[in-house]
Amino acid sequence: MDRRKFLSSSAGIALAATAGMASGIGSARAATKELRLLTWEGYADQVWVSEFEKAHNVSVKVSYTGSVDEIFAKMLATKGGDYDVIAIETSSYKRLVQQKLLQPLNLGLLPNRMNLSPAFTGVQSIVFNGGTYAAPFAWGSIPLIYDRKVFSKAPTSWSVFWDKKYAGRMIAMDDATNAIVTTALLLHVKDPFNMTAADFSAVKEKLLEQKKNVLTYYAGFDDGVSIMAQGGVDFMMSMGEPQVQMLQKKGVDAALCIPNEGAIGWIDCWTVSAGARDTNLAHAWINFMMDKRIGRYISEKTGYGNTTDIAANEKIGLTYADRLVFLQAPEDQGKRINLWNEIKATPVT
Repeated sequence: MDRRKFLSSSAGIALAATAGMASGIGSARAATKELRLLTWEGYADQVWVSEFEKAHNVSVKVSYTGSVDEIFAKMLATKGGDYDVIAIETSSYKRLVQQKLLQPLNLGLLPNRMNLSPAFTGVQSIVFNGGTYAAPFAWGSIPLIYDRKVFSKAPTSWSVFWDKKYAGRMIAMDDATNAIVTTALLLHVKDPFNMTAADFSAVKEKLLEQKKNVLTYYAGFDDGVSIMAQGGVDFMMSMGEPQVQMLQKKGVDAALCIPNEGAIGWIDCWTVSAGARDTNLAHAWINFMMDKRIGRYISEKTGYGNTTDIAANEKIGLTYADRLVFLQAPEDQGKRINLWNEIKATPVT
């Protein structure tokens, strides 16, 4: 199970996939206007869809996606003509804007932007040529998860992954982006998303050194949890906050920490398609989704952070947004994937 699948299966979210919502029927059955969404399951719950439909006398048609690449392909196929609003993570905006698939927001139509907490008011990866292209909505991190039976105090640095004392007792994600950026943070690389040749060389050397200590690389929420829950694993590079609760349910005294070097953060944002039929209606949806009530609901139901209700984040322990390095489009994703594959293919000596 990956982050997207976890989100769609979270408690209380199943209603979002009902046939009534997907076809835009129900409270707005007689509506003459339609809003077309492309989003992840869990970001358009029927409770909120119905309220929006009634308030604006429209029907909402929701299309769900399973990956960032799928969103890009669907948007590219019709130059965004099939959708009015989409939700996607910050690192994807550069290529969407370059392909002219999005349009900048009219901030004057988004009074609820005043609800954004300070950590999300200056996200640079959604700003291009002076225009703001998206509104932050939900967030989370790639933290370090550890067993409190092993650590009386939380590890303070990612360098624990290079401590021979724990060789064979740690696991890490099979993910080029997260492995490279996290290592770059440890090495204090100036810009972990725009690395120099020297940066790449240093990161490669460090990851090859780390490989000697790693028990295995894992893929997916369930995979990582299953391996750690079997015993013999003291800590892991996590895929996200929900793995803590998943491990605790399996009897592991798990907790998470954000090391001193920081950690990767992700932000899902709402944006307006270049092919939107009614930009005012599209903005109305985005403004509606920045209501603090919805932010609180997202955090309570999914365990992820929201961008508008700080108290709801604090209630579930998500108080560290300002310590995260939020994902951006890298200088060369293909180069990063090739580097990661080379590291995995290199024999441990």
